[in-house]
Amino acid sequence: MAGTVSSGLVWPDYHKNNVQKAASRQPSDTLGKDQFLSILVAQLRNQDPMQPMQDREFIAQMAQFTSVEQLMNMNTALTQMRNSIGSASSLIGKWVQWNEYDEAGAIQTLSGQVESIVSKDGILYSRIGDKEVALDYLLSISESEPQAPSTDDGASGGDAS
Repeated sequence: MAGTVSSGLVWPDYHKNNVQKAASRQPSDTLGKDQFLSILVAQLRNQDPMQPMQDREFIAQMAQFTSVEQLMNMNTALTQMRNSIGSASSLIGKWVQWNEYDEAGAIQTLSGQVESIVSKDGILYSRIGDKEVALDYLLSISESEPQAPSTDDGASGGDAS
């Protein structure tokens, strides 16, 4: 009898796929806005009709929901900003090119080495010397200093024969 197993003791959900799913699931100790709203809706559905929730209790719970939602949105925004700054910091020490208008209104292409990354009003800038250039305006990024475009038009006395 030592070779038999009672089927009543086997977990029906204990399957390789379910175990892998459970292992990959990240435990969450936080209550998200969707879970909070689900609890609030369940509470409203299951309230005693003879003693409905007081208006002030409902307003307090809605204020809590609004606070939870705003905190979740702020967390998302801070995470995005952290990721953006982290990615942009890889530009430090690299050479970049960008276009800029000179005093006459002509476009000139400038280049320089990124010294730091600055965030102003939600926009990331690369600090190059005394200039701050928005990352959206960078034309190129390279490990070494870009070569200046050749200005030789052939009229400098080269051998034409």
